[in-house]
Amino acid sequence: MPRERYQDSLDELRSDVLAMGDQVVEQFERSLKAVEHRDESLARSVAEGDEAVNETYLRLEDRCVDLFALQQPVAGDLRFVTASFKIITDLERIGDLAVNLADYLRTATRTLSPEVQLDAIGEAVRSLVERSLAAYETEDAAACRAVAADDDEVDALCQRASESVTRDLIAGTDGDGWEVERLLDDVSRVLLTIRDLERVADHAVNIAARTLYMIENDPELLY
Repeated sequence: MPRERYQDSLDELRSDVLAMGDQVVEQFERSLKAVEHRDESLARSVAEGDEAVNETYLRLEDRCVDLFALQQPVAGDLRFVTASFKIITDLERIGDLAVNLADYLRTATRTLSPEVQLDAIGEAVRSLVERSLAAYETEDAAACRAVAADDDEVDALCQRASESVTRDLIAGTDGDGWEVERLLDDVSRVLLTIRDLERVADHAVNIAARTLYMIENDPELLY
């Protein structure tokens, strides 16, 4: 393949990875709205949209395999294709977690404590994902490191929310058996939601780490 066509293939891969990123961010935003508004219809649409995300992932996976097998990229091109392959895997997992998030609180019956600010956590996580993708698009090493550093704040928000939910559980254990059982169900859903929000943030850091390795051949954030 002439160099010009080969470069076009690499540019097309980058564009398609970013388009998948937009697709997944939209899924994530819809899942947060489903949780916020207890919107079962919106939650179902998130689940239905996951098939399109998976189809995009498989198509781009095939593209990366073809570039590996047919073009045998070396040096910077090899790091770019490898990073892109890893990034679409992280994006596919974020799509799966968006489905989980829409489902966990869909049937919750209990109002959360004001201290459990899932909307604030969700917004912080969404920002990390978007910033990591922007760093990939512009090959911004400093932005990659900033995403990794700011993940600590998300971890702290998740920790505080989990502690608040646990306090609510302890305070509610003096009710009757039926109320305690419902409380346990709701608390489990909230804790799972917090855990998966934190996992989405971790995938954003993975995207930043792969991008930094792509740019500088630096594995600093991979460990």
